[in-house]
Amino acid sequence: MSTPLIRRASPDDARALSRIGAETFVETFGHLYPPEDLAAFLDAAYGLDKTRRDLADPAKAAWLVEVDGEVVGHALAGPCDLPHDEVTPDCGELKRLYVLRRLQGDGTGSRLLAETLAWLERNGPRRLWIGVWSENLGAQRLYGRMGFEKVGEYEFAVGRVLDREFILRRG
Repeated sequence: MSTPLIRRASPDDARALSRIGAETFVETFGHLYPPEDLAAFLDAAYGLDKTRRDLADPAKAAWLVEVDGEVVGHALAGPCDLPHDEVTPDCGELKRLYVLRRLQGDGTGSRLLAETLAWLERNGPRRLWIGVWSENLGAQRLYGRMGFEKVGEYEFAVGRVLDREFILRRG
């Protein structure tokens, strides 16, 4: 296997980004939800129309991770919309960061995170936010190494299921 390539996604990548988004979410969390709730969530969060809107939004950026031409991960960043009293229009948010399980632990996620955070701070340091599932301990450790600290909690809905999410902040 060659070294994973991380690159900014373009509008031409909408189908690949939509597919890997749904695939990595299902691989990571799919077992937690009733099938009908999961299907509705995937359509709303990772459907092709939503993905195209994200890619067309100049305030957002997305990345793909490729290995030998296969898309194996992605990230999305943009303005923060987490439910916390200290969020302002100047804040940025890492909205998504996933790589397929077989690449986890090899440094690809850390590289993708560093690239995404650099984009969020391209105009200088600012307060950055991340929402993470309360039981995703590996992601919490990764974000902690990058200077993020827990500052709140909220409920993240996937259909009728409400997940306990932590709100992390840096800066």
